[in-house]
Amino acid sequence: MILNTLSLVNYKNFESQDFEFDAKINCFVGSNGVGKTNALDAIYHLSFGKSYFNPVATQNIKHDEDFFVVDGIFNKNEKAEKIVVSLKRGQKKMIKRNGKAYEKFSDHIGLIPLVIISPADRDLIIEGSDTRRKFIDSVISQSDKGYLNHLIKYNKILSQRNALLKYFALNNTFNAQTLEVYNEQLDTYAKEIFKTRQAFLETFIPIFKSRYEAISNQQEEVDLTYKSDLFDGDLLSLLAKNVNKDKALHYTSVGIHKDDLNFQIETYPIKKFGSQGQQKSFLIALKLAQFDFMKQQSGVTPLLLLDDIFDKLDENRVAQIISLVDNEDFGQLFISDTHADRTENVVKQIHQSYKIFKL
Repeated sequence: MILNTLSLVNYKNFESQDFEFDAKINCFVGSNGVGKTNALDAIYHLSFGKSYFNPVATQNIKHDEDFFVVDGIFNKNEKAEKIVVSLKRGQKKMIKRNGKAYEKFSDHIGLIPLVIISPADRDLIIEGSDTRRKFIDSVISQSDKGYLNHLIKYNKILSQRNALLKYFALNNTFNAQTLEVYNEQLDTYAKEIFKTRQAFLETFIPIFKSRYEAISNQQEEVDLTYKSDLFDGDLLSLLAKNVNKDKALHYTSVGIHKDDLNFQIETYPIKKFGSQGQQKSFLIALKLAQFDFMKQQSGVTPLLLLDDIFDKLDENRVAQIISLVDNEDFGQLFISDTHADRTENVVKQIHQSYKIFKL
């Protein structure tokens, strides 16, 4: 998988910009605020149909403009794929593949496999369970359309059940039979989602541990474990058991929408006991394991985006990461850094062709 060209119009701080990329390594360098991360985010936008950094779509339009267009031409399995993502204020976002608009954005997920490593990933450690669930869902969904479909349906029914609980509270009423209809539908999809997440983590965790070992030079031991209400019983039983709690809270308090991952270093929570360097190494290992898993599942080498990756890492860990990407397992890399000299010194060690874009 190669991104050959990228064209931006009114995207974030770019008025109009065209890039032609090297098939191996591409570096965006420049001082803070010039748009290095925005260029990476535009590539992410082409893969996922949304920004990695800003969930409010209109905020990705350049100030005082009415629209943005991100246009990329990829080479996948020796076939050209032209992807265009555009948004006009007051209208719905559009994603087109080779000139044809998608009816459902979810149909696009997985076409352009991509992994991004960014300082924003720290949210996976410091934020709530929702961020870690999104990570699991994002990795699985890129290679499993059935899973994505189950997830969309589960979340739709969940919001309907929550709306019903609020209705009961507002109107001082309750209908157990109506609630039961939603419970049964949730249970059906929850079983499949839970089973898929378990299978995914069984494969994923050993890959992750191996990646961390390589980055840290076997200095520390890390682990991640899966937490789910469904380990305590099927969802129908759990919903029945918690019905009074749900009525009091006006929302569904148990289910796979509460699943989480525990991140640990030397058996302690990495959030509290990991140094900045250890936390960053943990996140890089997590994302490289995502890369390995996606490549294994799809047979296509994902694009790898490294945003400000050398920050907060000692030279030894940077050297370990560089040695990891200096092989044929990796395809096309996109790197952003504030230090042009540092970037050039690092990419020279990789012994691959490269281009440097000074923004």
